[in-house]
Amino acid sequence: MYVNSNRSVNFLLVSISLIVAGCAETPKAPISYNDRSPVIVSQKNKQEQTLRKSNRLKTAEAHKNTVWERLLSLYALPDVDNERVDRQLNWYLDHPAYIARVQQRAEPYLHLILDEIEANNIPGELALLPVVESAFIPDAYSKADASGLWQFIPDTGKLYGLEQNSWYDGRRDILDSTQAATAFLKDLGETFNGDWNLALASYNYGKGNIWKAMEKNENLNLPTDYWSLDLPRETADYVPRLLAIAKLIANADEYGIHLNHIPNKPYLEVVNIDSPLDLQKAAELANMPLDKFMKLNPGFNRASTSPDGPHRLLVPVDKADSFKTSLARLPIYERVDQTQFFREQEERARREEERLARAEQQREDREERVAVAQSRQKDTLGIPSKYKVKAGETLTAIAARNNTTVVALLKANPSTGKEVRSGVVLKIPSNKKEEPIQWTAKVAKNKANTAVQVASTKKGYLTPAALANSKKPLENNKTPLKVALATGKKPITSKTTDKKAASSLASNLPTAKSQNYRKASMVVATATKADIAKSTRTVKKLKKV
Repeated sequence: MYVNSNRSVNFLLVSISLIVAGCAETPKAPISYNDRSPVIVSQKNKQEQTLRKSNRLKTAEAHKNTVWERLLSLYALPDVDNERVDRQLNWYLDHPAYIARVQQRAEPYLHLILDEIEANNIPGELALLPVVESAFIPDAYSKADASGLWQFIPDTGKLYGLEQNSWYDGRRDILDSTQAATAFLKDLGETFNGDWNLALASYNYGKGNIWKAMEKNENLNLPTDYWSLDLPRETADYVPRLLAIAKLIANADEYGIHLNHIPNKPYLEVVNIDSPLDLQKAAELANMPLDKFMKLNPGFNRASTSPDGPHRLLVPVDKADSFKTSLARLPIYERVDQTQFFREQEERARREEERLARAEQQREDREERVAVAQSRQKDTLGIPSKYKVKAGETLTAIAARNNTTVVALLKANPSTGKEVRSGVVLKIPSNKKEEPIQWTAKVAKNKANTAVQVASTKKGYLTPAALANSKKPLENNKTPLKVALATGKKPITSKTTDKKAASSLASNLPTAKSQNYRKASMVVATATKADIAKSTRTVKKLKKV
């Protein structure tokens, strides 16, 4: 008994020491990310949540039998206390005119959207996502190539069955895009196990990018909830904007926001039209201005509905019966303006021809680049290449294009005359020893003077300009003064004793402005490398004189 008592006391002492040691290593401040403290569910929080629920019920009661009552009954997202949500809420409160415009735009679509929200069993707050995405502008288009109420990009739209062609864009179709968006959101909710903050962030930023952000935090031993992720500014504000507008609607009376009276009944009816119909004619049958009619049917890109469908239109419920009656009386030949129809067909055919012409030109350009590359490779290997003559080309142009001469081309193609027909295949000589030097007129003069100077001064001769500008007397210049120029003058050396003759020659030297000098420059400028080499050999011979 005594022994057992001592053992119990010892065990108690050891336990107390371990607890004390553990407390000494525990951080005094809670670990947080980006200086954000974790949400602690206190009695005060519970009271606030109860109050919010009460306010929501109060708002719903105040708007009995409206879409707002129905919307609030479908709310399912938890209330969040976060500075980012409060910041967005304050923006909405500072812009009441914007809230009024958004409500007005949303009126035709909200009942239809709530139908799809309920059908997919997703939180009612998501019905307000078009406020964040497009401000309920049905034909909205972004720089990221996103379109429609729900701002689908092309690839995601196709993934969820939204057809996109020159006649029709399902991303802008009210019914099709809403069905696709609610299905997409449901898939994202399931992907993230019901974490709708992450699901909504994925809708904006992409599922793969959200996974990467979560993995990054996980590797750093940081929380992986939406509020803790390192995200671009747009995505960091995206979820708070939706939560803020949802909070604003739920507490509209408390915040002093007026909610338009929108009855909880269908605003639109789907009417089958069976075949193409001019949209102007459809608006007339619905007794509506064309611009308002197109707000209900923004998916169509042309003056009429697509020949391939969908063969249906959205019409206000109160106008649907008269629309259907008037449509049934409309003769088939009046459904589509044939002039406009054929005009669009011609325009389509013209654009297709232009597209094909551009594609053909691009193909020819690619083939030409490949041919030039092969030609250069064959030249390196000493293998002759071939060139197909195009319409309007001359031998001179072909020679310049292939870095050869007309004489070389005629030698390589003895059966070819000086004029060639398009389609003829010419052999391009390889291992070309002479390559034309292509200089511009501006550079030609400098090139000529440089060529003569190099050919002369390297061997101890002076150029005309150098001799004329020399400050030293001709007879005192130590450099051998043999002038190797194509002037026809007899070279004079430093041993010349006839000062009068030397002075006469110096005064007759061609200047940069003289006609002879310009002619000499042009001769040298248009010379080939072989000509320059030949002139160098001439200089060597002159040196021996």
